[in-house]
Amino acid sequence: MIARNYLWIVAITLVLALTPLVIASNTFFNFLTLVLIIALAAQGWNVLGGIGGQTSFGHAMFFGVGAYTAAILQLQFGVNAWLALVAAVAAGAAFGLFVGYLSFRAGLRGSYFALVTLAFAELMRVLANSMDFTGGAAGLLLKLDPGFWNMQFSERSSFMWLALAFVFVSLVVAQRIVGSRFGAHLVAVRENEDAARALGVDVLAVKLKAISISGAMTAAAGVLYTQYFLYIDAAIAFGIWISIEALLAPMVGGRGLVLGPLIGAVTLHGLGEITKSFAGRVPGIDLMVFAVVLIAVVAFASDGILGVLRRLSARLFRKGGA
Repeated sequence: MIARNYLWIVAITLVLALTPLVIASNTFFNFLTLVLIIALAAQGWNVLGGIGGQTSFGHAMFFGVGAYTAAILQLQFGVNAWLALVAAVAAGAAFGLFVGYLSFRAGLRGSYFALVTLAFAELMRVLANSMDFTGGAAGLLLKLDPGFWNMQFSERSSFMWLALAFVFVSLVVAQRIVGSRFGAHLVAVRENEDAARALGVDVLAVKLKAISISGAMTAAAGVLYTQYFLYIDAAIAFGIWISIEALLAPMVGGRGLVLGPLIGAVTLHGLGEITKSFAGRVPGIDLMVFAVVLIAVVAFASDGILGVLRRLSARLFRKGGA
């Protein structure tokens, strides 16, 4: 069963990696790259909010920390883009530990924790918008200098492969978490924190580990966004849009399931693009699609697309065996 889960990850990654062989449209590569960046951020949310059950409304704080750390290190200190990436991921993990320690040490959970994360994201947005070293309201613009060491590529497909590599690693990490002792502790904390503590689980340590991994993944997504668009400002980095996207994708695809964030991101943005092709570039039309999909999921498929597919396959298997 475990080997089959990894096979699904490899198979889906290979299919996406081979798309440049049959599709040569830069529009498609832009779409897929953005979807993969969202899927990476959503996987970060999924580790904490899906597997661990600690719902966050402010994952933009990690996305922005990663984005700004990478941009500032490159622009103001001349750090290589790849080293800046490592530093940004570490900053995301450290910031996760900071927020987690303050929140979990105080016993916050459920809606209280969710609101605290939202407050942190908004606080970071205000700070980034008012400080000189972050570029203030003007933001930061990276120099266009294509080259591997600058993490900039002339071909759109090359950056798509880079984003896909990060998503692949995040899927493998999430799968390893699910099949590990740490994953079992996360699920125990999610289902009943007091019972898990009574059984000897170090609840604080488990939560802190989960939020640090979550912060690192989401920060990596922020770095990829910055390197792809070569620009970042407070509204983008710490905006509510990324918090919503990171939360919606796992819920639509399957909260707590390894492939849920990727399936959800593809579904949401795919439907958004299809709607735009028919309705034209109506402002906010993609948000309307997101709202309709979310309502449908909450009403008819609370365990997401993958949950529905699992139930259907189980029914078909039972009928076939009967």
